Amino acid sequence: MLGNDIVDLDLAKIQSNWRRKNYLNKIFTAEEQLLITSAEKPDEVVWLLWSMKESAYKIHNRKTGIRNFAPKSLNCTVYASASEIKGKVSIDNDTYFTKSDIQLQYIHTIAAPVYSRLEEIKVAIYELPNHPHDYKRTKPGSISHHGQYLALVY
Repeated sequence: MLGNDIVDLDLAKIQSNWRRKNYLNKIFTAEEQLLITSAEKPDEVVWLLWSMKESAYKIHNRKTGIRNFAPKSLNCTVYASASEIKGKVSIDNDTYFTKSDIQLQYIHTIAAPVYSRLEEIKVAIYELPNHPHDYKRTKPGSISHHGQYLALVY
């Protein structure tokens, strides 16, 4: 099973005011909030954590069959280096491993239940108007779209 999430950063700026009162409290753990508030680029960290939670939730939902997106119950740990951003997301007794790509226009995260699987995942990201209309026929393991972007993983 695979999960993925893409955040169109321009659209996120318009659609979401994460700085409003109690927003962070509803979605992020105390440790995650500390990461956000102490970050040089807090907007980037908000959407990084959000995409990690979403991508892991997609796997967890398929595994359990339970549709209950409670973002605070998905606990993120980020391992960033100069060359990549990896992490893990824990929920209940399960852990999902993530790898994220931060670009000027979007943040994309892939997730897998096995760490070594992250390097095997193939990613295709499309920007409007170049979305393939028949992408479901390619049988992606996970689909994500937000704003101008479509992300498929195999």
